[in-house]
Amino acid sequence: MLEITWLGHGSFELRLDGGEVIVVDPWLGGPTYPKDHDFQRIDVILITHGHFDHMPDAVGLAKRFKPRVVCSFEIGVWLESKGVENVSSMNKGGAQKAGPVSVTMTHALHSSGILDDGKVIYGGEPCGYVIALPDGRSIYFAGDTDIFAEMEFIGQIHKPELAFLPIGDHYTMSPVAAALACRLLRPKKVIPMHFGTFPPLIGRPPELAELLQGTGVEVWPLEIGAPARW
Repeated sequence: MLEITWLGHGSFELRLDGGEVIVVDPWLGGPTYPKDHDFQRIDVILITHGHFDHMPDAVGLAKRFKPRVVCSFEIGVWLESKGVENVSSMNKGGAQKAGPVSVTMTHALHSSGILDDGKVIYGGEPCGYVIALPDGRSIYFAGDTDIFAEMEFIGQIHKPELAFLPIGDHYTMSPVAAALACRLLRPKKVIPMHFGTFPPLIGRPPELAELLQGTGVEVWPLEIGAPARW
């Protein structure tokens, strides 16, 4: 089993049966972050892109817990310049072991500037990840993205049973595009994310669920801060 805790916006904590903890896109200062949540252990951090709402706390957490930090090459160089150890950068299409899981970096349609001392610097290209679990199941974490045709290839190659997809619109795809993405990926379940944090992020899970009626894909809206088992 996998314990999934939504930390608001695009941030998640994944806890494996062995106790290992994977954190994706840590943003502890977000307006929807559960203030009573505290990390006790982090083994792996995955970063999808450089925006302020996805990696502002990566440096602090990495220095505190010394996890393996998986990211793009450009973000990796920036993290190392800030004193982060155990950076394991990669690029799209590549795979690597990260603790008990294997991660493959995938494409994403977005941008990836890093806010550093009031300036935005180049953060490489945005990405997503396929996470292969020890029990043989796989997860697709899209990060911030619009729909793209190669999602069909991700579905064919990796066969993710669970997908994490942004639905907020404005900065990412809307529920309409996310519904089509599900048809390309063919997961059993989809967890909506990146919605409701700010006024422009207007997409909501019920809209996605309505669009997916009859497809066999279950929309699984999580409650922020409440662990769920999968």
